[in-house]
Amino acid sequence: MPSSPREKTSVAAPSCGEPEPLWPAGAQLGEGLCWSPQQQAIYWVDIFGQRLMRLHPGSGQRRQWDFDETISAVAERSTRPGLVVALRHRIALFDPDTATLHTLHEVETDLPDNRFNDGKCDAQGRFWVGSMDTGCTAPTGSLYRVGSEGEATSIACAWAAQFPVTNGPAWSPDGRTMWVNDTARNFIHRCRFDPIDGTVSEPAVWLRFAKGDGYPDGMTTDRDGRLWIAHWGGGCVTCHAPDDGRELARIELPASNITNVSFGGADLRSLFVTSAAAELSDEQRAAQPLAGALFVVPTDASGIVPHRFAG
Repeated sequence: MPSSPREKTSVAAPSCGEPEPLWPAGAQLGEGLCWSPQQQAIYWVDIFGQRLMRLHPGSGQRRQWDFDETISAVAERSTRPGLVVALRHRIALFDPDTATLHTLHEVETDLPDNRFNDGKCDAQGRFWVGSMDTGCTAPTGSLYRVGSEGEATSIACAWAAQFPVTNGPAWSPDGRTMWVNDTARNFIHRCRFDPIDGTVSEPAVWLRFAKGDGYPDGMTTDRDGRLWIAHWGGGCVTCHAPDDGRELARIELPASNITNVSFGGADLRSLFVTSAAAELSDEQRAAQPLAGALFVVPTDASGIVPHRFAG
């Protein structure tokens, strides 16, 4: 497994401002953050609401696309306009300008209670996306790798992880370490990652949240290698050192179910955060009117330019 240094690295604690609600969309299950440097816009999804959304923070312009099934993760394409998206059991290409959808691959059709969940691209332009049990209990989740070579694309199960809920992944700046979350069992795994052939090896439990602090959901890394993790049921985002996982910063948000984080903005110092209104009682919804909103938090951390899908 990846070695843990005996001495703590001298990673500084970041400075974070107050969260600001950008889009009080009331998303049932907000997720799928993807910053577009070309459009200076943030994409995000409402998985249960089956919609893709895009916001230009500079102008406030909003746009939304509705789907006939769940949509959970998106990434921009590198050579052509549009996005690669994860639907319930499909990986597809979607052109927001024409609203056209083209299926690339179908998987796990033999597991009707499964669906795709979180995902993003690595530095080589491969799209990684995890699957999960819709009931969040059966250990049927796996991690898939979608690659391309010329006009052809391929999909492979890179890790039959057997997680009830798979979230992430996130990579170290040198691309040699990957983190993946086993959300329902409160395990954050660290793995060796081969950036050349895209293989995952030697997974080990790296961190668990304290009791009452929620469950690890979506996450991202910054240029200093710090890991930023959303807390489902914990109402916050925490920032952790990449060696021993010690907490460096905590951002409290006015919603208990925090689902994903991603850096964006012109200088990549804005931390975008999604949340969910699902699984809240009527009393909790009344107390959390911003549940399901998209938030932004100013930081002095620098994100990594989002990687785009090579297909």
